[in-house]
Amino acid sequence: MTHAAKKTRAWLGLGANQGDRRSCLRAAVLDLAAEPGLRVTAVSGLWESEYVGPGEQDPYLNACVEVETYLAPPVLLGLCKALERAYGRTPDTHLQPRPLDLDVLLYGDLHQSDADPLLPHPRLAARAFVLEPLAQIAPARVLPDSGKTVNAACAKIRREGGSWVRFLPDPAWPPRVADTEEDGRAALELHRR
Repeated sequence: MTHAAKKTRAWLGLGANQGDRRSCLRAAVLDLAAEPGLRVTAVSGLWESEYVGPGEQDPYLNACVEVETYLAPPVLLGLCKALERAYGRTPDTHLQPRPLDLDVLLYGDLHQSDADPLLPHPRLAARAFVLEPLAQIAPARVLPDSGKTVNAACAKIRREGGSWVRFLPDPAWPPRVADTEEDGRAALELHRR
């Protein structure tokens, strides 16, 4: 497993528009928290959004998580793709309905346009369904490609309008993530029962 030279803070976007979206996102957060080499440090609220893309699809449920990790960006992306497959997403379903979508949005201050994953996520600043939950957990975070804060990018997209996105208050969200790796394994085992 490839590790970064130091612990890095990263932000991931989660989305789902098939099946029990809320349960899927809850389970995905718990699975992330149980992963060796990751510690979930913050979880946004839940946001419902209109599908953005060609054709018609059911609305998405979205959230963002902040993690601390030693995993290098390609390894973190690989972990996200493996979790998507575990939840039933099949290859070549870009812009198709999916039970789980996981994206690496930001990885520290890294800006890379010539390696996988592209960082920050190439469409981050144009998507309200990512910016709204991200602004809940990292409002002052500076986007390394534009120098704008997440809050500023979110305010800009609100002014421009576009597809709808709405906050969904949920007293049972976010899921409690464990503070230690041992607690994480216990929480995951309880979740899987």
